[in-house]
Amino acid sequence: MVETARRTLCIAGLGNPGIRYERTPHNIGFRVLNELAKRFGIAISKHESNTLTGSGKIGVKGVILVKPQTFMNNSGLGLSAVLQFRKLMHEDLIVVHDELDLSWTALRIKENGSAAGHNGVKSIIGALKTDVFTRVRVGIRPNHPIQDATAYVLAPLERELVVDEDEVVSYAADAVESIVAEGATRAMAKFNRRARGSKEEEE
Repeated sequence: MVETARRTLCIAGLGNPGIRYERTPHNIGFRVLNELAKRFGIAISKHESNTLTGSGKIGVKGVILVKPQTFMNNSGLGLSAVLQFRKLMHEDLIVVHDELDLSWTALRIKENGSAAGHNGVKSIIGALKTDVFTRVRVGIRPNHPIQDATAYVLAPLERELVVDEDEVVSYAADAVESIVAEGATRAMAKFNRRARGSKEEEE
C-alpha cells in the first residue's frame, strides 16, 4: 500500500448475503469481517451503495469495514462506489476472500495480480480498473477432489473442516490487523502459510 499513513483503510470481506450462505466456504470473507468487527467494536450495519458498512479504528488506524450485498459475482459494484464516495484509492483497499486454489488452513497475502478465477475479485478488478489492491486469500480447498466447484463453495462447510473454522477465521483476522499496522510486506512474512501437513508450493 502506498501513501496510506493518513488515510482511512477500506477492508472488504467477500461473500453472499442471506442465512442460506452464512456457513459456506464462499463466505469466509464475511466471517473474517465479523471477527474484526467483534474485536474492535464496529457495527457493520449501515446500508451504503449496495453494501453494509461500519466505521471505526483498528489500533490507531481509521478503517471502514465493507460487506458487498450484491452477491459474489458483482462485488465490485458497491465496493467501488464506497471508495469513490469516501475519496479512497485502490491502494487503500484490503480484500479478504476465499481461495479454492489454496488448501484449507493455508493463507496468502498479495498486493496485486489477476483474479485467478475468483469471480468476486474479477468484479472488483473490473470496477476499479486496476488489480493493485491487497488481498488476503483464505484457502478453502478440502483434502479430496472436488467434482463441482460451484456446488462446493455454496454448500455448508464440510464437517471435517469445521473443526478448524474458528482458528482459520481468527488467523486471517490477525493477518488483516498486521497489514493495517505495518503494511502488507511485513504481514506476508508473518502470516503467509501453507496448509497444515501440506507440501504445496508457496506462490
